[in-house]
Amino acid sequence: MLSFPTTLSSLPEIIDGLPNISGWETEVLSVVNHDQPVFLPTTNIRLEDVNAVFAIALHMHQPTIPAGNGGTLISNLQYMFEHPNEGDNHNADPFAYCYSRMGDLIPELVSQGCNPRVMLDYSGNLLWGLRQMGRSDVLDNLKRITCDRNYQPYVEWLGTMWGHAVIPSTPIADIKLHIVAWQHHFAAIFGWEALARVKGFSPPEMHLPNHPDALFEFVKALKECGYRWLLVQEHSVETLTGQSLTHKHLPHCLIARNSQGETISITALIKTQGSDTKLVAQMQPYYEAKTLSKQQIGSVLVPPIVSQIGDGENGGVMMNEFPSAFKQAWWDMVNNGGGKSGVVGMCGTEYLEFIEAAGCKPEDYPTCQPVGQHQIWERVSPDNCQPEAVENAIQELKQINSNFHLDGASWTNHISWVKGYENVLSPMYQLSSSFHQKFDQLQQLNSAEPVTRQSHYRNVLLHNLLLQTSCFRYWGQGAWTDHAREIYQRGENLLHIN
Repeated sequence: MLSFPTTLSSLPEIIDGLPNISGWETEVLSVVNHDQPVFLPTTNIRLEDVNAVFAIALHMHQPTIPAGNGGTLISNLQYMFEHPNEGDNHNADPFAYCYSRMGDLIPELVSQGCNPRVMLDYSGNLLWGLRQMGRSDVLDNLKRITCDRNYQPYVEWLGTMWGHAVIPSTPIADIKLHIVAWQHHFAAIFGWEALARVKGFSPPEMHLPNHPDALFEFVKALKECGYRWLLVQEHSVETLTGQSLTHKHLPHCLIARNSQGETISITALIKTQGSDTKLVAQMQPYYEAKTLSKQQIGSVLVPPIVSQIGDGENGGVMMNEFPSAFKQAWWDMVNNGGGKSGVVGMCGTEYLEFIEAAGCKPEDYPTCQPVGQHQIWERVSPDNCQPEAVENAIQELKQINSNFHLDGASWTNHISWVKGYENVLSPMYQLSSSFHQKFDQLQQLNSAEPVTRQSHYRNVLLHNLLLQTSCFRYWGQGAWTDHAREIYQRGENLLHIN
């Protein structure tokens, strides 16, 4: 069991009708910033018995929209239930079941002698929406596999951006606000000890910023918030010489260098191939891992890892085929080494703790950087790394290469979260700017109650984070961009109160 400050009282989940996303920053950071092993004390696997590893993550999200009675903020899932004849809203009930079913599947497999593993990534919007809808059945099922020590060794939660904001186009000042808001909310639902175990991060849409300053601030925020590693899409990164990765089944050291020449790094696990949910639904990572053998990191021979994430509810294959394929894979492993040797499933943190305990050092991992950065650093001398030089290099590249951009890269590269959405992006940046203009100075003042614990602050913060939800820049112009405009207007109106 992890040790952390015992004086902490449990957090309220809902305050004045709003999710708990701020106010306990000092307490949150005191809990998450530790180097204690999370999985090693409880794992039932021995590294020397393992040839190859796979890791499966399920991503779950529903946006918050101003579409309830009188325009109240509700989950899109609630809207689906209330309007079953629109589009694919008839999937509301299957979706709700998908959000809950790991709470049934993991105990079932454990009781059958299997050794399952799964990583879970739920947006803050979705967690709040489930509570708003009164779906404590779903949340309680998730609590079972999160808080019951019998099931903790089999499940890892991944942190994410609270409002499902794609990081490259999120105002840099708000990146850490999303990260810490999610940590608040998660601790309020599942407890401090559960939060202390969250060490991996899943960026929404696997979207990695490739602008040097945005990436640097993102990695810096992750490390300040206690994260040890993040999941990245194979095609969103390159080697330091601009090549495709050659060791995609090993952890990498993601290097972030900003326009001032400062560098920072964090461990990255590489999500291979595309975003097709079939890869997860049909347990492709398990079958791929069967074809691999041990590889070398420094002087240590380690099992490679096949990492994969997919939407946990989207599409018929995930709704219908995943449970049987998931169970079949673990049954197959029981018959081939008892699920503890040969090819095994692990969680990301478990794998990294294992190989580092065996002598691997993060600085020995193969290095990578976001795609496109090699072209920048070719033009900027390390001795003359200044914002102006970096900006000049970027502008030069844009002129000579029409494909060069700093919008980041994700698992849906055919879709842009920037082009064609100026009517959402401009208000989004405006609200963020107004938010920081009003509250940043107030936070410097000493007062009995932190500004971030005040209801007014939390309400404006909520609207700021909600406006950055990726869904408002995914479905084209229409109802979704209208939702964004309404959230922006409410946020601006709130700013002028007090």
